[in-house]
Amino acid sequence: MMLTAPADNGLPLRVAHHWWRDAVIYQVYVRSFLDSTGDGIGDLAGVRAGLPYLKKLGVDGIWLSPFYPSPQHDHGYDVADYCDVDPVFGDLAEFDLLVTAARRLGVKVLLDIVPNHCSSEHVWFREALAAGPGSVARARFHFADGRGPDGEEPPNNWRAMFGGPAWSRVVEADGTPGQWYLHMFTPEQPDLNWRNPEVGAHFEHVLRFWLDRGVDGFRIDVAAGLFKHPELPDSPDPEADERTRDSVNPLAWNQPEVHDVWRRWRAVCEEYAARDGRERLLVGEVSVPTPREHALYVRPDELHQAFFFDLLGAPWDADAFQKIISGAMQDIAGTGSTVTWVLNNHDQVRTVTRYGESGTGGSGLGSARARAAALLMMALPGSAYIYQGEELGLPEVVDLPDDVLTDPIFRRTGSRKRIRDGCRVPLPWSGHASPFGFTSGTEGARPWLPQPEWFAEHATDRALADTRSFWHLYRDGLQLRRGLPQFAEGGLRWLESPPEVLAFVRGDGLVCAVNFGTGPVPAPVAGTPLLASGPIVNGVLPGSTAAWWISDSAAL
Repeated sequence: MMLTAPADNGLPLRVAHHWWRDAVIYQVYVRSFLDSTGDGIGDLAGVRAGLPYLKKLGVDGIWLSPFYPSPQHDHGYDVADYCDVDPVFGDLAEFDLLVTAARRLGVKVLLDIVPNHCSSEHVWFREALAAGPGSVARARFHFADGRGPDGEEPPNNWRAMFGGPAWSRVVEADGTPGQWYLHMFTPEQPDLNWRNPEVGAHFEHVLRFWLDRGVDGFRIDVAAGLFKHPELPDSPDPEADERTRDSVNPLAWNQPEVHDVWRRWRAVCEEYAARDGRERLLVGEVSVPTPREHALYVRPDELHQAFFFDLLGAPWDADAFQKIISGAMQDIAGTGSTVTWVLNNHDQVRTVTRYGESGTGGSGLGSARARAAALLMMALPGSAYIYQGEELGLPEVVDLPDDVLTDPIFRRTGSRKRIRDGCRVPLPWSGHASPFGFTSGTEGARPWLPQPEWFAEHATDRALADTRSFWHLYRDGLQLRRGLPQFAEGGLRWLESPPEVLAFVRGDGLVCAVNFGTGPVPAPVAGTPLLASGPIVNGVLPGSTAAWWISDSAAL
């Protein structure tokens, strides 16, 4: 059965090419990547040692999770000092060596910056506690008097995303119960008050500090946050954030003033680009209700990119994927930016498990779907972000004992629902037993989270040796993505296809087809595919399989 193409519904982009528009960035969760010191925690020297591996994989850049000084209540997303390196990860000299090594290999380096909140150990917050109500120091945060007799109730009814009230009460210097402060995540992460100009000025200094050290851009945590409704009113659905584990409270997130911040940050990046010709990238963690609202963050004078999370949360269904992709291409790519596709990150259940892997091995339905989804993502117009370990087909570790869990969600709620430790277990590099080459410590060295025995099936050395592995699928896809003219700037055309099959054509005839069903269907293009996530036998596309073909576009 041949597929025929309806009218073009893509959105060809007539814009200058920029490196970030179709870049593939690898997310390095530093604690879990590679440990060079033997303490069981990954570090910057370990990242530097792993750069040749990432270069061989074929990514364009890396995004480093926070490595700043921090009490680690939320593993670095509670920052105590934005302009230094926590000793557990190294120091500034080691960071400079990492940047130099990455540049030598042609690998971009993005840092994770956390502007919505800081650590309760940050010097600003300690000053605020000491200074008292009405002080300049407290104006950098959201301090407010409580409600009810003696101010014993929080200022409003908001709930924190990680569980519990979004407010904590402080004890004043004289020992009496005092004001309350806002924290949309944990009490150890007080929200900064971006209506105070001093906050914005400080973060511009932070940007310049790291840009001067040679970084290529920033991933911005909670990029739809920063500003809260100026009156801090009660929410009609106060438990929304806690219930969904997402930033959905319209009074706390996605306030219009946030766009002025991104315009200022974009101007800083443009200033550096004008100085030396190297573009710096801003990519935001933007969680908003619709692609149209998402598109507002990537207008030409704001963020270059914003993660598009809709595929990550989509059911394994052809119609759902097509609807999501079409909406993104229309609303986001229509701004002149490109869609930034993601299938996983450090906050989500690993793709193999999310797509139906029930066991602990690397085979089965979940693995087949994860392979197909990866090939689909790499074929889409725009950029893509890969979370470490996805290229190894790692499933989620779902049976970590309670006594090793570190996620503040578990600490605050007592529930294992949506906790994130399972996707953060240190990577397996080699061997048949833990620590699988992750740590260089003496015999018996223990990774900060325990690795299961079955990680041996996914170790990097085994993946590199097996041409049928996830690793080779990713590597081959990235090579083709870089080498085929069909992946030049442009949109896509959907092809008519059988039920449960999604197929589109790029450029001069690159066809990507995915069979979301369980049964085989006739392949959309005759001949041998360029790349497939599973075996294509006798012109049949098996269920949960994706493939790429080159065909004459005039015949489609």
